[in-house]
Amino acid sequence: MLRRRQVGMQAPDVTMSLTHLQRLEAESIHIMREVVAETEKPVMLYSVGKDSAVMLHLARKAFYPAPPPFPLLHVDTTWKFKAMYELRDRMARESGMELLVYQNPEAKEKNINPFDHGPLHTDMWKTEGLKQALDKYGFDAAFGGARRDEEKSRAKERIFSFRAANHRWDPKSQRPELWSLYNARKNKGESIRVFPISNWTELDIWQYIHLENIPIVPLYFAAERPVVERDGLLIMVDDERFRLNPGEVPVQRSVRFRTLGCYPLSGAVDSNAHSITEVIQETLLTTTSERQGRVIDKDAGGASMEKKKQEGYF
Repeated sequence: MLRRRQVGMQAPDVTMSLTHLQRLEAESIHIMREVVAETEKPVMLYSVGKDSAVMLHLARKAFYPAPPPFPLLHVDTTWKFKAMYELRDRMARESGMELLVYQNPEAKEKNINPFDHGPLHTDMWKTEGLKQALDKYGFDAAFGGARRDEEKSRAKERIFSFRAANHRWDPKSQRPELWSLYNARKNKGESIRVFPISNWTELDIWQYIHLENIPIVPLYFAAERPVVERDGLLIMVDDERFRLNPGEVPVQRSVRFRTLGCYPLSGAVDSNAHSITEVIQETLLTTTSERQGRVIDKDAGGASMEKKKQEGYF
């Protein structure tokens, strides 16, 4: 009788006792450890946004008490917000990780900028800059902070996103990822873009930042800032390089940013959310995409992001 009861007993499912955020955290940490175990030279792309902040925090947890066994790579366009550069250097010091900063020398020589060159600015500084950096250092896997809920082309991309020798992505040629099993085998010259927070939402990100007290750029919180309204977007005047159109005058408005990139290409939103709890409340009530303020997503209509990814953008 005792024997029959023992046979019928089942081990408790530990995952049932985890919260939603704990399950997401465990999945992300598993992905990072898997990449380190299966690739030769990984790197973490660090753009200094909220998703990068969460990804860096997860990496430090995954390999604690040692620092993560890979460097941070910042592909610098020279047009980020001043506050982003300050946090970038601070977090690199605190994490004990090597920080690699790469600027496309051709873009620098030609003074490519968002005012004179339009989409070429993103192509040269970000896409070509990233490909050059990965080739220069020989990285075969790059962690990125993209999430599926951000944008439709990212929604269909796998967690392990394989890139051809020229860094191009083919959305029609993706590997299945069943039961959280990831195949990191690649052909010569191929590389992998890995998205450990792919299954997180914007709300998950903010709740985790609140729970873990993760440092982020203050631009995510509402404050009085000098902005101009241009093409339906509120663009912040962050330094003296900003070019005002005839008749344009910056005005002070209470705004914050939901997503950050090059400052002349990042639109703010009117907001009174001065704390993380207020940002979470605002996120719960919003009905628009967080990337509505990114000018680069509108470069080529609805297919802009997918086109960029096919060309090598992260």
